[in-house]
Amino acid sequence: MAGVLERIDNKFNDLTIGSAALEVLYDQCRWAEGPVWFGDANMLVWSDIPNNRMLRWVPDGGVSAFRTPSNYVNGNTRDRQGRLISCSHGARAVLRTEIDGTITTLVDRYQGKRLNSPNDVVVKSDGTIWFTDPPYGILSDYEGHKSDQEQAGCYVYRFDPATGSLTVVADDFAKPNGLAFSPDESLLYVSDTGRSHNPDWPAQIRKFAVSGDRLTNPGVFADIDSGLPDGFRLDTEGNIWTSAGPGVNVYNPAGALLGRIHTGQSTSNVTFGGPARNRLFITSSQYLMAIYVTATGLQYP
Repeated sequence: MAGVLERIDNKFNDLTIGSAALEVLYDQCRWAEGPVWFGDANMLVWSDIPNNRMLRWVPDGGVSAFRTPSNYVNGNTRDRQGRLISCSHGARAVLRTEIDGTITTLVDRYQGKRLNSPNDVVVKSDGTIWFTDPPYGILSDYEGHKSDQEQAGCYVYRFDPATGSLTVVADDFAKPNGLAFSPDESLLYVSDTGRSHNPDWPAQIRKFAVSGDRLTNPGVFADIDSGLPDGFRLDTEGNIWTSAGPGVNVYNPAGALLGRIHTGQSTSNVTFGGPARNRLFITSSQYLMAIYVTATGLQYP
């Protein structure tokens, strides 16, 4: 596919492979989201939210159902024990899939009121679970169940499974969405995709210093000039690979745009996978795509 890679800074050449093809691995989703790599099972799992299902892709084995119905799961990650952590629009909850396959509801309420519709999630090395809670899953019956919003706002939360405590760590987002820690976990990046419903609202990635169970020193990391920073992941050097309209933008740790990977489709999310974690998996509209890069994704179970 010609013109897939767009270099803006020469550093982009060190992170990508000029001859690498952007491969379409699957093309029958309604809206693909939430990819997560299982290194121990050599497979990728992702969500097809409107079809109320989760799918798996196995190298040389193709695509099959992972869970259907999925309760409109969106974002996924894994904890340090290798368990799948998922954000469910349908349940308005954060769920954990145990090793035996049973599903545990970790949290579905804050101060006695139902969450909006948890969207994306990351797990810190201390086991705490950080997630965003915009209302996308309750706005209509397409990606969840149309419902009234019970929370006063759209928050970023920290949940501690050891104590059961749920705290708001950021409360000034229009629609918090993707999030990820820096390699040393000293920073948390969180995107705001408020522009999806109001042209005057943000389409940006913000960064915060992580101080124990609190976020401090908020600042804008990058404003997105095309599309929305729906979901993103970091490589081992701290570069951010984020969805941005019809492609993936790559930023260095200082927030400078290095280049773009053009998918030609509205792109939702990315994750690194493969044995060397040098394959970038991209969910984009109805597609699951992948491209080899020279960067190495942060290690998760």
